[in-house]
Amino acid sequence: MSWILIKLAWKNLFRHKRRSIIAATAMGIGLAALIFADALWLGMERNMVKTATASFLGDAQIHREGFSEEQAVELTVNQLDAVVANLRREGIVAHFTLRTFAFGMITSPATVAAVNLVGVEPSTEQYLSQIDDAIVEGAYFEGLNSRDIVMGEELAERLEVGLNDRIVVTMAQAGSGYLSQEMFRVSGIYRFADEGMNSGMAFIRLGKAQQMLALGAGAHEIALKFIDSTSAEDQSLLFWKTYSQGGNKARSWTEVLPEVQAMFEMSKFSKYIMGFVLFGVVVFGIVNTLFMSLYERMFEFGVLRAIGTRPFGMARLILFEAGALAVLGIILGTIFGFCVTLIFSTIGIDYTGIEMMGITMQELIYPDLRIQPFIFYSIWIFVFTIIAGLYPARSAAKMSAATAMRRSF
Repeated sequence: MSWILIKLAWKNLFRHKRRSIIAATAMGIGLAALIFADALWLGMERNMVKTATASFLGDAQIHREGFSEEQAVELTVNQLDAVVANLRREGIVAHFTLRTFAFGMITSPATVAAVNLVGVEPSTEQYLSQIDDAIVEGAYFEGLNSRDIVMGEELAERLEVGLNDRIVVTMAQAGSGYLSQEMFRVSGIYRFADEGMNSGMAFIRLGKAQQMLALGAGAHEIALKFIDSTSAEDQSLLFWKTYSQGGNKARSWTEVLPEVQAMFEMSKFSKYIMGFVLFGVVVFGIVNTLFMSLYERMFEFGVLRAIGTRPFGMARLILFEAGALAVLGIILGTIFGFCVTLIFSTIGIDYTGIEMMGITMQELIYPDLRIQPFIFYSIWIFVFTIIAGLYPARSAAKMSAATAMRRSF
């Protein structure tokens, strides 16, 4: 009986091809829009995480407790040698590097600027940041000169200095607070899409920074890159507990940038809201299509009732037609969604230079083509279509033979 109803539903669906195709196309466009929006947002999330972690942040960081809040120069990582030795044996860690941070002054012949001076180890820093790739003038710490300094393009313009110009760097030493001054040579100038890194940061060698800050062999931060970047989002890993002992604190990028993680969580709700809006628009089209089909075949329904078809059988026929319409819409939507998403996942979408939650896009966004949205949204389209079909199905079930046949003349 069900097979007969399926065949009859498909036959009735195409009795008015134009109307059915228009309704199915509208449904398909809604489904394709949801699939593409989902893929685009996944691609945007991946791009934002990559931009934030690969440019400088890293997948995770280890600090002395309180350093992130106070930025005190004397708060270096406790038992640094032991922590470094353990990190070398960690199977999930691909690379790590040591850094120092200090607020200081850079004096040029033209002016003075307050900056965040970062001490880095060039040989390991290249795996954690993209500073070496962003160099537009000069080089990224070539040779062994300990007085080389690399700064952002905007900072160089503000100081009115260029490549090989001499500047004086002033920092306060840990503990005593005595000022330490050294002359440096501008060896490299970089350009990032992030305005803060361009205008407010400068990089010197780790050894020189430790000497000027009187830190000995200490460091303020250990930046980490995991073999699998998704490990940073897994808070159940033993790694976090292991390296959050002895006065230190290990944090993933989700803790360093909580506003970004919160935005990702909110995006899930926004996708659901958009889905309900699109489904709501589609529902009206489905109900209209089914009612028009119902009134056009009023005489047929009257005959069916007259020969003894039960109300449930009448309702089932309408619901099978709604299901057939949903299947047609899903097929069209899947094809549309796949084609559009595949095209843009190949060519990308240019959002470079746009800032979101403090992260400036530096690369093209490529929508993430996955199978899950096709299945998830298709199921919901089918379910909503069946729900929408309950109203016309109820009208067909309540219809009497005499009334149906009288309305048909």
